[in-house]
Amino acid sequence: MSEQMLATFRKRQQQAAEEIIYHTQCPFCSMQCKKKVLEEKQGARVKYRTIGVDNPTTKGRLCVKGKNAYQHAVHPERITTPLIKVNGAFQEADWEEALSVIQKNLSHLQEKHGPNSVSLYGGGSLTNEEAYLLGKLARVGLGTKYVDYNGRFCMSSAASAGMKAFGIDRGFTNHIEQIPDAKCIILAGTNVSECQPTFVPYLEEARQNGCFLIVIDPRETDTAAMADLHLKIKPGQDKQLALLLETYILQNQLHDESFCRERTSSYDELRDMLNNVDMETAFEDTGLSLQDIQEAAYRFASAPTGMILTARGIEQQINGHETVRHFLHLLLLTGKIGKYACGYGAITGQANGQGGREHGQKADQLPGYRFIDNPEHRRYIADIWGVKEKDLPDKGVSAYEMMERMEEGEIKSLILIGSNPVVSNPNANLVHKAFSSVSFMVAAEMFMTESASYADVILPTSSYLEDEGTLTNVEGRVTLREASRPLPGECRHDWQIMAAIAEVMGQGTLFSYEKAEDIFNELRLASRGGKADYYGMTYDRIRRESGVFWPCPSENAKQETTLFSESFATADGRAHFLTESAAEEVSKEEIDETYPLYITTGRTMNHYLTGEQTQRSSRLAAREFESYVSIHPDTAAKYGIRSGELVVITSRRGSATLRCSVSKEIRQDTLFAPMHWGGKQNINRLIDSALDPVCRMPGFKRAAVSIRPAASSAGSG
Repeated sequence: MSEQMLATFRKRQQQAAEEIIYHTQCPFCSMQCKKKVLEEKQGARVKYRTIGVDNPTTKGRLCVKGKNAYQHAVHPERITTPLIKVNGAFQEADWEEALSVIQKNLSHLQEKHGPNSVSLYGGGSLTNEEAYLLGKLARVGLGTKYVDYNGRFCMSSAASAGMKAFGIDRGFTNHIEQIPDAKCIILAGTNVSECQPTFVPYLEEARQNGCFLIVIDPRETDTAAMADLHLKIKPGQDKQLALLLETYILQNQLHDESFCRERTSSYDELRDMLNNVDMETAFEDTGLSLQDIQEAAYRFASAPTGMILTARGIEQQINGHETVRHFLHLLLLTGKIGKYACGYGAITGQANGQGGREHGQKADQLPGYRFIDNPEHRRYIADIWGVKEKDLPDKGVSAYEMMERMEEGEIKSLILIGSNPVVSNPNANLVHKAFSSVSFMVAAEMFMTESASYADVILPTSSYLEDEGTLTNVEGRVTLREASRPLPGECRHDWQIMAAIAEVMGQGTLFSYEKAEDIFNELRLASRGGKADYYGMTYDRIRRESGVFWPCPSENAKQETTLFSESFATADGRAHFLTESAAEEVSKEEIDETYPLYITTGRTMNHYLTGEQTQRSSRLAAREFESYVSIHPDTAAKYGIRSGELVVITSRRGSATLRCSVSKEIRQDTLFAPMHWGGKQNINRLIDSALDPVCRMPGFKRAAVSIRPAASSAGSG
């Protein structure tokens, strides 16, 4: 070997020795793509590369967000030391001082106003371990009933519908690998091409195998472009569409009579209810052609196999629970459930939206998908936690209702972990008032978010590259996110922060964990025998099997590829039809002369949730650096609006200023805006505070608004 070749070889050896590989998975959507991040040190420079890793769900695929997710983890704006607000300005502090301030204020408020004066608000991106611990901290560490999380705005409609209809709420009723063999698929209110891009190959393969794809969406999205039939529905009319589809199937005897008689309850009552549907009114409400509706019903009912996949488009409605229930009826009426390539999938939005609601950070739940108002469930969890059942608090209220309690003065304090409610909540102006009203607020955060800026104490928390733990992906597969990057500065993991708060509040003995795996082993016991049973899982088994599905009651339990093949998880083993509307059904906001247009909201390819992480990625921000509103050309002309100019959109709650994008892909009566930006671009300022009477979901997908050029607005002021 020549001297030159030897020198080159040694140089490569030296470079290789300076390369660090972090094995992890994407922190964003529920596909939870596995990947490795390579950190390469070349002198003073550090470069990063991301490579997809093969796994059962996404096969090594990554989208643009996953490829660039490392950028927020290494961003210079990360908070790496505790901050305490003094005279309106944040000052650096050490952990002892920060925790002392927390202990002093929380103790004072609870002594003066009672345990429920304190509240906790979590997020759907927390690991299972941290979601579990948040619920435990609320109920045992602080003794408060006020705990909920941002997943209330993501999956609560699908969750409550699945529980009522099937007796269980797991993302998919069958493994994702069955999708390519479904001969008809309904995508109801989901734009997977932008929101879950690594999911799309399953649909492409299904189409290659002869699947008829039906997409229900007010917009002509990239997902809709894949469809054989696109139902460009009027916002908020999805329940009416489902009723029409059900009725057509029954009237034309396309249903599976034996399945309905043998596997469901209230079938005759459903038939009676559908006979009373005002078909003419329901048809007019949808904004669709009768021919398209009939074709959709026929195609789905007559296909030998079929699946229905729902997402926020039909779920984020103030009748979201009932809407999802009626789409589930289509599966039950046609017998397309409990069989191979037949079933339901709720396409979760957040990284751990599924697991986050299974283990107790939701107001009405305890670990294992138990319920806090069930005496037997309370006793079981109290025994696991080593407390008395009578000392567990009662059920609290939903995420938005907690904001109302703050604004009214009932809740005096907030501990916020993993969420940004100022941007993500409906009626965002009220959230500003709520956060301004509390006496004391703590935020565990990586960045100075709109919500964190209200805090009195900010505790620096870890990123996904540093925080090990389990997450439950879109299909109900529990995965293990490895995390080996050292914590920067004085950052701590969320679970360490919660344990530290419990300790200063006098409950440290119940929160003495050395690592995330210790919490998971306690979670296993707490979930044992529950609907979401994780008892048979261990970190080693999850690693060995590349993820484990629940329910998993024992370490040698066989993994079910298809739920409900023999019976449903209800008390009587049958699926339950919904045969009457909720007594408290809330009326949806209608357009009028003052507010003549509908607006619907959603996500884009390049950003995630409130954008605090993705907007700190230079590559993602460069692709989409500001928000926008889509408007049909005819509508733009009617209101004197030109493409590219700033416009003001106003509802009865507030206004937002956005860049206008003229597009024929949107309905003429509808506007669309993404939900990733705060400040004046915060579209959630426009959303009503009305909630679904069953699951407490806000109506993000429909509000009545007006639109005008920003320039004329400024001139008239």
